[in-house]
Amino acid sequence: MKSKTAAKKPNVFVRMGRKCKEVFSELKKVTWPSFGKVVKSTGVVIAVVLSFLVVFTAINFGLNELLGLITNLA
Repeated sequence: MKSKTAAKKPNVFVRMGRKCKEVFSELKKVTWPSFGKVVKSTGVVIAVVLSFLVVFTAINFGLNELLGLITNLA
C-alpha cells in the first residue's frame, strides 16, 4: 500500500496550466533586440550565406570541369 505521507500529484491540466504560466513569466523577462539590430543581423547572415554559395558553386564548377577533362582523356 502507498504511504499516507506521499503527496498526490495534480492532474495533467493543472500541471499544464502551471507550465504555461511559467513560460509566459519567463518570456516577460526576455530582452528583445531592436528592429534595427534585427535587420542588421539578418543582412549579415544573408551576406555570409551568399558568399559561401559563390565559393561552393565555384568549387563545384571547377571540380566538374576537372572530372570532364579526366573522363575525356580516358
